[in-house]
Amino acid sequence: MKKALFAAMILLAAAGCSTIRAVDNSQVGWLVRSDKVEMFVTRDGGHMAPVRFYRDGDRPVQPYYISPWQNANLKGLPAPVLVPLRGDFFCMPFGANAETWQGEKHSGHGEASSSRWSLVGLDRKDGVTTLTLKLHTKIRKGTITKRLRLVDGQNAVYASHTMEGYSGRMPVGHHCTLRVPEEEGSLRIAVSDFAFGMTCPVVFGNPKNREYQSLAINARFTDLTKVPVMAKDAPPADCTAFPQREGYTDLVQVFKKPSNDPAWTAATCQKEGYLWYSLKDAAVLPGTVFWMSNRGRHGFPWDGRNRCLGMEETCSFFAEGLGPSLRPNVISKAGIPTSLEFSPDGPAVVKLIEGVGKIPQGFGNVKDVRFAPGEVTFVSTTGKSVTARVRHEFLRRDCF
Repeated sequence: MKKALFAAMILLAAAGCSTIRAVDNSQVGWLVRSDKVEMFVTRDGGHMAPVRFYRDGDRPVQPYYISPWQNANLKGLPAPVLVPLRGDFFCMPFGANAETWQGEKHSGHGEASSSRWSLVGLDRKDGVTTLTLKLHTKIRKGTITKRLRLVDGQNAVYASHTMEGYSGRMPVGHHCTLRVPEEEGSLRIAVSDFAFGMTCPVVFGNPKNREYQSLAINARFTDLTKVPVMAKDAPPADCTAFPQREGYTDLVQVFKKPSNDPAWTAATCQKEGYLWYSLKDAAVLPGTVFWMSNRGRHGFPWDGRNRCLGMEETCSFFAEGLGPSLRPNVISKAGIPTSLEFSPDGPAVVKLIEGVGKIPQGFGNVKDVRFAPGEVTFVSTTGKSVTARVRHEFLRRDCF
């Protein structure tokens, strides 16, 4: 066994890259490195975290959340996705999936978020390291191929999911989840222009389940700094700063329309000197779901201790799941799709880029993002700017 492992490591080293079967916070998975990034991906659910950007420097950045029960060996978790819950993972169908829809009963966020992925291989070519995983789903039969790419010299992860053999429609999404500092308002949130936003259309935090929400139900808004709240006559909430409203867990979604440039979402942490961002094609993933968990759930396994910020890029009707996303709803009636169409005649591909940039003192929040060939510049509310090398062209064409 030791000889086989040693031989495998020699082969990988000869290929100029590194991957080992590893365990992180109780989960078995794969550890992959480039010169700038170290990335762990769980075998169960394909969750990506921890990811250490700027790993070659004296201040690596690890922006992703890891659930607080990972090493507690808990049994009987209410949903399989909670077992590896961390970082970013692909969801299909995205959402709670509380109901059976046309004979299909999916778990929360679907098999892609909790079933066991198989390692297809690791490849390194022209400075690009690619981890390829595969999953054969059973409830709606088909195959998902996950490719996560790291590019030398860049602090970014390029994710693509190719779905083959599926028919019909289904909501999908990336469940990007960030860790949150303790200081109130220390994580600043910004998004590209959106058509409108809405608070959760149903009760998201039910006190009967020892869960609590602060934002209004089924309310529309056009400004993330002015989101309607539950309390009568209270001022609107500013959802561009987190953590806030301790003791509550809330969910909102904003909807972006396609444009020539990628849509973007950003979170700036001035104290730790970095910004995290995601880039997408809004024609494929028009929604961004914000899951603002600030110790507002007291049932098992949350126990009033969970704090994180989901910035989830989706084509879905909030996090309601398959049936509500496929039925006509207020979002689809507004001309924004809440599910993707699949055909056995050809594959469907969903792509997302996630990355990190170092920011100077006094950067503030992101105000604008400018795109040039092979790079993205983040301009702040204080007029400072940060440029990152990133192949944003990947979102609309194959550039690897």
